[in-house]
Order: sequence, then C-alpha cells, then structure tokens
Amino acid sequence: MAQYDKNALEKRMKASIEALKHDLSGLRTGRANTALLDSITVEVYGAKMPLNQVATVSVPEPRMLSIQVWDKGNIQPVEKAVRSAGLGLNPMIDGPNIRLPIPDLTEERRKELAKMTGQFAEKARIAIRNVRRDGMDDIKADENKKEIGEDDKKRLETEVQKLTDTMIEEADKLSSAKEQEILTQ
Repeated sequence: MAQYDKNALEKRMKASIEALKHDLSGLRTGRANTALLDSITVEVYGAKMPLNQVATVSVPEPRMLSIQVWDKGNIQPVEKAVRSAGLGLNPMIDGPNIRLPIPDLTEERRKELAKMTGQFAEKARIAIRNVRRDGMDDIKADENKKEIGEDDKKRLETEVQKLTDTMIEEADKLSSAKEQEILTQ
C-alpha cells in the first residue's frame, strides 16, 4: 500500500499554522485580549491548573483585563501566577476580582515582540518543511516499492512543494500582520 497521503500532510501543515496562530495570539499588542493569559497556569488545590479553570477572564475596557476568581481562596495564587508570567502586567486585587491594566508598549518592547513574532514564524516554517520532507520520503518509498512510476513521483513531489509554498506563505502573512499590529500601536 502507498505511504504517501496528501490529506495527512496537509493536515499536519495546517496544524503548524494553527500553532503559529496560537503563539501569535499570546503576544501583547497594547490592546486587552483574553488570549494573553491562555498560557498561565496557577498553583491551586495542590496542582497546577490553567487560569481558565479557576477564573473567568474578561475585557471590560480596551486597555483592561478583569479576572474573576471563582474561589476567594485562590485570589493570591492567581495574582502571583499572573505577576510571575513575564507578561509585564501588574495585577491589582479588587475584592473578588483582579484587574490587569494593559500598559503602553515601549519602543524597545515593541521591537522585542516583533522579533518574537519572527521566531514563532520560523518555528512554523521549520515544522512545515519537516512535514514536506516526510512527504518526499513517502513518495520515494512508494517509488522504490514500484507502487508509482517516475512520472507520478515528479507530479506528487511538485504537489507537495506547492502545498509547502502555500503554507509557508500563510505563515509569513500571519507573522507580518502581527508584526505590523505590534509596531503601529
């Protein structure tokens, strides 16, 4: 049976694009966005839990995030987790809520975030190229097993390359859009 499966390759490449979108959504652009806190885990009940499992995060104002902690006993651990997450946010406890004002980005921080955007995009491009390599290996294996001929091999390799180019272009578009968003705030 043939090893090459275009749908599987496409699915894996799209997964790389989704991972890039997730990484980029976590970058702070100066506007409040609940995705900013997605990566935060809180030490509660003797275990590490994602923030969204111990509190509700909302955006009451364009430059403010609000965290409503469900159990009052978890306010301090949530505040500590946000403070130590390295996002440059200064949580303020306000009764059962924690308010997070989103400060303006400094020019230096903008450049740093733009650089991170490029790193995330490069990680996605590498993942996509690794999937392409796997696809090319599968095509060669199929040819070696005499399941496909030379013409089919060339056609399939061109197909894989076109898919790769499309996905890398998509990653570049996402990256440059996020970079523009960061630099033009």
